Amino acid sequence: MGHGGNVIAELTTDHREVDELFEKIEGQPVGDPQRRRLVDELTIELVRHSVAEEMHLYPAVREHVDGGDKIADKELSDHAEVEQHLKDLEGLDADDPQFDDLVAKLKFEVSAHVRDEESRLFPLLAAACTSEALNELGDKIRTAKKTAPTRPHPSAPGTPPGNKLLGPGAGLVDRARDLLTGRGKN
Repeated sequence: MGHGGNVIAELTTDHREVDELFEKIEGQPVGDPQRRRLVDELTIELVRHSVAEEMHLYPAVREHVDGGDKIADKELSDHAEVEQHLKDLEGLDADDPQFDDLVAKLKFEVSAHVRDEESRLFPLLAAACTSEALNELGDKIRTAKKTAPTRPHPSAPGTPPGNKLLGPGAGLVDRARDLLTGRGKN
């Protein structure tokens, strides 16, 4: 899928890619090692997406949307739950008895979060911001995803300035580990 455009188009494209990864995971036989590889790919995408939202989307929601603090806090809470599920999945093989249960919980949490963003947060942000501001946010999100971590770090800060300071360093370490292990390669 192509990326580009304003923040809403960028993040919606990410959401559809995550949906496709869940479908691929579910399409593999239970216990198949391919499920592990696909969950690694899903983890990379979810972590990069979440970090970029935490760095740029939620601060913009706080600034521009009425009641934005409450909305951003709820979204950050959702991210924390998803990140913990990703961390719990990190060391499990596909044939581990907990693996499929954790994937199902992860899908439930991610799907609820996506529905909330697309039906509530995105329309509020679109109404509160100019098209130029939305385009600029899209550029910031794309840039942030390039340096974001690829592994869950549940204890890392999820709000500025901590996430903007520590995220790129964690991302560099994660990408080096991924390169050495072949994680995330099709």
